[in-house]
Amino acid sequence: MSMRKVIIVHAPEAEALRQELLENGLLDFDRKIRTSTINGKLFLELPVIAGFKGMETVEQDSPEYYRKARSLKERLYGLMPEEDLELIPSGWQVLGDIIVVSIDDRIEDRKHLIAEKLLEMYPSCRTVVRDLGIQGQFRKPRRELLAGSSTETIHKENKCLFKLDVTKVMFSKGNLYEKKLMSTVGSDEIIVDMFAGIGYFSIPIAVHAKPRKILAIEINPESFFYLRENVSLNHAESIVEARNGDCANFTPENIADRVIMGYVGTTHHYLEYGIRAIKKEGGMLHYHETTPESLVFERPVSRIREVASREGRKVEIRECRKVKKYSPGVWHVVVDAWIC
Repeated sequence: MSMRKVIIVHAPEAEALRQELLENGLLDFDRKIRTSTINGKLFLELPVIAGFKGMETVEQDSPEYYRKARSLKERLYGLMPEEDLELIPSGWQVLGDIIVVSIDDRIEDRKHLIAEKLLEMYPSCRTVVRDLGIQGQFRKPRRELLAGSSTETIHKENKCLFKLDVTKVMFSKGNLYEKKLMSTVGSDEIIVDMFAGIGYFSIPIAVHAKPRKILAIEINPESFFYLRENVSLNHAESIVEARNGDCANFTPENIADRVIMGYVGTTHHYLEYGIRAIKKEGGMLHYHETTPESLVFERPVSRIREVASREGRKVEIRECRKVKKYSPGVWHVVVDAWIC
């Protein structure tokens, strides 16, 4: 590393000199100001780009540089053809100490280089996996290990801890607003969380709202394993009861002040079970669905009304929200409906 100039000044005089150097544009902002002790007195090494007022400058040995934040593209510049740089990912997920990234098939041969540079950008991370989509009834992620070894991590979100293996279960950061919103409701209530996953909604509600009881139902054995782990990790054993099975068979009737149906895909097939779970005197249903843009709230609302009518229940729509774009022309939406 090349040597750079510093002015060594007695600590009590350092601030005044630093201000003068700053005003004259002579401070070197790439290097850190260091301290040293000479004959028991504290001195500061002020990095400069040129001499000042005839003051003595010396070469600084092993200077310390500020780390400049560089983008992934900047880090890969010169290591890939320029046309390939246009294909590198512009975003990724950081879950605990694991980076999950999608990589274009056209730069498949650069995937390990991209993983290496991502780890440089995130020194606290130890693993990079490539996201290849989801498969099957349980929406299991298809992922390829690019760097590191362990794919299990603990992710912290909204003061809650989520343990998961990123190759076995999904974790979406895209609906953070919805999870935060749910963490503010349900105090002193009985809640049924259908399709609970690893506790995406159950854990924040248990930690922040302190309901009387949450019955969390999850069919996927791997998700259920981490659901139980997360209940324990967040000290919510007295609040959350986890059940492993199909919501059609494990959802109780006439007990809930609030029901969460936080899955998308075939959720509407389970609406009757969600509505039956709500107390006869009334309760709130949070119904999630993926809906074409042209039917964005019309379809989920009509489905709720139709099933409720069939069950002899009344519906009052309280709120409709878009969570995020699910795919081109399709939205993930939530309808809050009071059922009585």
